[in-house]
Amino acid sequence: MTATVSFTIDSPLGPRAATVAYERKGSGEPLLLLHGIGHHLQAWHPVTDILAAEHDVIAVDLPGFGASEPLPQGLPYSLDTVAPALGALCTALGVERPHVAGNSLGGLLALAMGRSSLVRSVTALSPAGFWTEGERRYAFAALLALRAGARALPLPAVHRLSRSVAGRTALTGIIYARPARRSPEAVVAETLALRHATGFEDTLAAGGSVRFTDDVPGLPVTIAWGTRDHLLLRRQGVRAKHTVPGARLVRLPGCGHVPMSDDPALVARVVLDTARRAAVPVVA
Repeated sequence: MTATVSFTIDSPLGPRAATVAYERKGSGEPLLLLHGIGHHLQAWHPVTDILAAEHDVIAVDLPGFGASEPLPQGLPYSLDTVAPALGALCTALGVERPHVAGNSLGGLLALAMGRSSLVRSVTALSPAGFWTEGERRYAFAALLALRAGARALPLPAVHRLSRSVAGRTALTGIIYARPARRSPEAVVAETLALRHATGFEDTLAAGGSVRFTDDVPGLPVTIAWGTRDHLLLRRQGVRAKHTVPGARLVRLPGCGHVPMSDDPALVARVVLDTARRAAVPVVA
């Protein structure tokens, strides 16, 4: 069941109150799940039950997405704002240094949280921020086209398209390698989430200058990339490995940009393996 939590963001404008939606289930060490731009926490549903068998799983709608309120007026949708805000969210939920797994924008935020020592392990699935300028322009153009389509299609047309494999492919094929595995209900819900995402444009604008150039030392990091990612091409994973040399780089065969429904068992295993590595003492 989705709940909400309010917390305070420290900013140059002074303390600001924010409210986000989240789902929480399971027990064990806390595990924070972060979705990509224009998506919502339900993107993680295919793997949540598997992860909850070992962890206290907290899936979040990022500010301005899903059922979460936008950031307070005047605050930018930048890494320097959103990553610390997620740390404040964890504090409000009584969680200290969770494991974190993120996809796309969520992967970039997960790495930023790791860089700031806010988490104990990081799994980044096709994280943003390792692109060339040409690759960034291509990805942003594709995202803008998806957003325009989601806003232009009448709701009856969205429902009609969702009922066929061809229709689900038309709506979501750029982000899933296996869109047929998405249920009609899930496709309708994520199309509407993209349509109504109040933080979309500001997040995209903030991402125009983003390049993740820092190491994330001192904790387990896994960077995983789908071999059929058509939004952020998998060669960006090699750049990510060069940037974070201690990270484990994993291929996700047959998976697209949002791999959680393409191969739930594989994605869950990658996340769980990364979290388990945090319990292994480092040998000098």
